[in-house]
Amino acid sequence: MRKILLADLPGRPCPAAAALELVGERWALLVVRELSFGVTRFGDIVRGTGAPRDRVAVRLRALEDAGVVEREPYQDSPTRWDYRLTPAGRDLLPVIDALVVWGRRHAVEPVSRP
Repeated sequence: MRKILLADLPGRPCPAAAALELVGERWALLVVRELSFGVTRFGDIVRGTGAPRDRVAVRLRALEDAGVVEREPYQDSPTRWDYRLTPAGRDLLPVIDALVVWGRRHAVEPVSRP
């Protein structure tokens, strides 16, 4: 599991800055969101996030390096993987829930009903 040394961070070093260094990229949290919905296959994660395939691949590798995601082969020749959240990944779910609440209040237009 990759961890950040606070002394290596620019600006005011704090655990929030370290967390953002590991999972603060947009596609990273959307990948975690998809995994929390039970989506485990690469193509389905790409569809659910709307991210380019290469971005999802990079994010999954980075999340695996950070100990947020683990993968397990479900097919040989070619090898294909299922992705799952680790306990560290599941600990991010309240953060995503908080972003959803904040987004509803401050980031999206309310749906008008006729």
